[in-house]
Amino acid sequence: MRPTRGCTRSACTAPAVATLTYVYSDSTAVLGPLATHAEPHTYDLCAQHADRLTVPRGWDVVRLASEFEPAPPSSDDLLALADAVREASRATPAPSVPAARGPVVPAPVTQSRYAPEAGRRGHLRVIRGEEE
Repeated sequence: MRPTRGCTRSACTAPAVATLTYVYSDSTAVLGPLATHAEPHTYDLCAQHADRLTVPRGWDVVRLASEFEPAPPSSDDLLALADAVREASRATPAPSVPAARGPVVPAPVTQSRYAPEAGRRGHLRVIRGEEE
């Protein structure tokens, strides 16, 4: 089962284990355990990117944990998945109804100087045989 959240660094597919938050007014970066919910203006990082975090000169880093471990799937995630599967299996498909069709209007009849045509409909032609 794939973790629900991954590292926000581009091209990184590792699971997120830490959440990074910037406090711009204090010039501080706060790196802590993975937040329970993804929040705007926070960044989820994998273990490698969390360990190698650097900040601009003059900024402080506050690490709320020394080691980060991947979060196991919560029972809420598994229950939500099970509920979604149950709901999908209960739903009955809507009966299929053919599309409504309007009246068919024949194409105008054209005459050909090479062969007498009975009528023309789009790209198809009806050519009278010699018995008609």
